[in-house]
Amino acid sequence: MRIGNDRRQDDFEINVISLIDVLLTLLMFFVLTTTFIQHTRMEVTLPKASADERDMQAPAVTVVVDRDGHFFVGSDEVHGDGVQTLKQAIAQVAGNDHDRQVVIRADAMTPHQNVVTAMDALGQLGFSRLSIATTPTEAGSAK
Repeated sequence: MRIGNDRRQDDFEINVISLIDVLLTLLMFFVLTTTFIQHTRMEVTLPKASADERDMQAPAVTVVVDRDGHFFVGSDEVHGDGVQTLKQAIAQVAGNDHDRQVVIRADAMTPHQNVVTAMDALGQLGFSRLSIATTPTEAGSAK
């Protein structure tokens, strides 16, 4: 009777083809589901207003003002201070169409002067359809 190492030395292989298929399927799932979400680069706490029904068309131009007074046009940050740099950034995004709807998304804690600066820049460029984004108040506290 032989007791010892007469077994064959087989190299074990792990078949990873099925793992690659599962990973590619998961990757495609996450890529397809995340492309339809609008992401912003910063978080803004909006002021509250009543939630009456209104025309909810997608805004063409968005100007975001954060708590520290930094401006974003669309998703691009405006570098520099003053109305002129903000006007250049808005003109670059909006082009010559001054009839487009503009939404100002200002943080509730930002100084009022920053919102006025954004409105001033838009007014100097000829935009007249301005709105300020808010979050709806609760129904019980509206009275």
